[in-house]
Amino acid sequence: MQFHILVFASFASLIAPFGGFFASGLKRTFKVKDFGESIPGHGGITDRMDCQFIMGFFAFMYYQSFIAEYKASVGSVIETAIQGLSAEEQIEAVRGLTKYLVGQGQIKIVNLGYISFQA
Repeated sequence: MQFHILVFASFASLIAPFGGFFASGLKRTFKVKDFGESIPGHGGITDRMDCQFIMGFFAFMYYQSFIAEYKASVGSVIETAIQGLSAEEQIEAVRGLTKYLVGQGQIKIVNLGYISFQA
């Protein structure tokens, strides 16, 4: 947990301020002094929150990539892969898997009499 905090702190102090630099460059490009008038003298809410946009994006991506736990079973992975196949491709996949399992000695061909199998 402390490692994740260290990563967030490092990003917040070293990279996130570049959001302000990017926002300043954007304002200069469009010859705009401030993004808004809601905070007089400070350029509006967007000028105060520009680095927060980068931090929010980083936090989301970091969480999804390194912290979130995804539970996937072999069955769910195979089901996801099979769903995109046509009926003929599904049958071919079952035949290929059957051929592999028979070759490995994991199943006997007698158990799969309902599948027309050509060795």
